[in-house]
Amino acid sequence: MTTEQKRHKGIILALDTSTASMAAAVVKGEEVLAEIQTLAERNHSVHVVTHIKEMLRECAINEADIEAIAVGNGPGSYTGMRIAVSVAKTLAWVWNKPLVGVSSLEALAFGAWHQPMEPRSEVPVNAEEEHWVLPIMDARRGQVYSSGFSMNGQSQWNRWLDDGVRLMKDFVDKLEQRLQEQKGKVRSISLVGDLSLHEQEAARLQQIGEVAGVAVKLQPFIQEGQWIAKLGRMKLEAGLTEDPHTFIPNYTQLTEAEVVWKAKQEGGTKQ
Repeated sequence: MTTEQKRHKGIILALDTSTASMAAAVVKGEEVLAEIQTLAERNHSVHVVTHIKEMLRECAINEADIEAIAVGNGPGSYTGMRIAVSVAKTLAWVWNKPLVGVSSLEALAFGAWHQPMEPRSEVPVNAEEEHWVLPIMDARRGQVYSSGFSMNGQSQWNRWLDDGVRLMKDFVDKLEQRLQEQKGKVRSISLVGDLSLHEQEAARLQQIGEVAGVAVKLQPFIQEGQWIAKLGRMKLEAGLTEDPHTFIPNYTQLTEAEVVWKAKQEGGTKQ
């Protein structure tokens, strides 16, 4: 362990409201001191500060004990993302703490990967083999926020697909193409997140995997704050902090209201 890594073993306060689940945690090193997970999307703005106070009180710590703040910066619910990011930016500024932004999709994938996996034969055994972890969040109208990560037999975690909004059907088509291009390299796949609205395409991915000789596991998983914290610590150790005054969420696309506004502006210009 380097001197820099030893230095960053303090307490991380983490939160994410990019989905229907408000996920928050207080983590010291590898120890989760407190964690809250609530399913109340419309009330995130009402309860998030109260939940943070509850966690700090439960741990008997205050702002002076916190080393940094990690926040899930999306993609995801437009309003939801803004709640967590606004609170994190405010706390980082008021408490004078480093702020790190974490991909909500990566935290979803990272957390799902660290859950008990059966059968263990799905885990890669060498550096050449990969296990894909594919996080998705519903983005309405057949779309998903998605990205792609892999873990190999040497426990190397890699991103190979940027966060973005995609039609679920197109996403599965591209996965099929990539599987053909990397034939024999992919040992298994986990599709993770809220799969309830995309069961048909998830089942199609399983069929594609069966033809390719790749086990495809459908793994429902709800965001957990501890993974925002642990990925946040990695970014903190790498010096990848954010300016609380200019940091914004990863919206990935214009909201419906912005699309209407932009269309009106362009129409007005043409006239």
